[in-house]
Amino acid sequence: MAAFLLGAVLLIVQPQIVPSTPVINSKAETSQSVQRELLKKTSQKNDFKENIHSNGSCQQLPQTIIIGVRKGGTRALLEMLSLHPDIAAAETEVHFFDWEDNYRNGLQWYINQMPFSYPHQITVEKTPAYFTSPKVPERVYKMNQSMRLLLILRDPSERVLSDYTQVFYNHMQKHKPYPSIEQFLIKDGELNVDYKAINRSLYYIHMQNWLKYFPLDHIHIVDGDKLIKNPFPEIEKVERFLKLSPQINASNFYFNKTKGFYCLRDSGRERCLHESKGRAHPQIDTWLLEKLHEYFHEPNKKFFELVGRTFDWHSFVAS
Repeated sequence: MAAFLLGAVLLIVQPQIVPSTPVINSKAETSQSVQRELLKKTSQKNDFKENIHSNGSCQQLPQTIIIGVRKGGTRALLEMLSLHPDIAAAETEVHFFDWEDNYRNGLQWYINQMPFSYPHQITVEKTPAYFTSPKVPERVYKMNQSMRLLLILRDPSERVLSDYTQVFYNHMQKHKPYPSIEQFLIKDGELNVDYKAINRSLYYIHMQNWLKYFPLDHIHIVDGDKLIKNPFPEIEKVERFLKLSPQINASNFYFNKTKGFYCLRDSGRERCLHESKGRAHPQIDTWLLEKLHEYFHEPNKKFFELVGRTFDWHSFVAS
């Protein structure tokens, strides 16, 4: 359910904990050197500019991108990961690689959207639409072939319902009418497989596109359904994937009985996600939900084979 997005509160990324004396290593220096060369190659007039703060921090190209999936728990993942002092996260979804107007602005524009960070920190940006955008994998690859990618997924059927719910509430807030979910899911008495929300849940199709450019060991898949039930083990895996020192611990998470979700605790501060997260899904007939489960059965099997692991999704029944 949409519950795994954790409860309500801030959309902004928490202020980063910055060491008073940053540690600069050779790996970080190499990363900055590569960044300079990239900017030189892609700037039309070689007029690129490095934005360096007096305290030694600067804006860097991201070394990690949360690529999706939409309504999979990307905001929760970013908020949890931002508990780590060596993570500097962009506050908004940048949409550099999937929006043509932004992409035409070039890497200098992209780097200007990043937070200031110290050389030892990992800069992270999150744009969930990247996962399902056909052009994005190649564009990311051309920028950085060694990019570390994070992908958070949930039960495809539940993701479809959450996808609809977000758009529905967006219309309600603007006092605009919006069709019922049945009008999107049913066409001529059958499941409407042309519905965009269903396409976004065909994970194996989109994953195949990414694997054309990045090896599987450069893409860490976070189990979004487990993240809601027990967030700490999933975040531990992300720390290891990003080669971060183990700084986040179980005490950073607490279950808010009032909201019914896990929230975050850091240096005495407690916070949850924005109230728009965790909204109740629309009620749909059991037969329609079963139709969704049935439809995703084979695509899910293909995805499990592709990535070499399984997930506890309703639409998958072990043979």
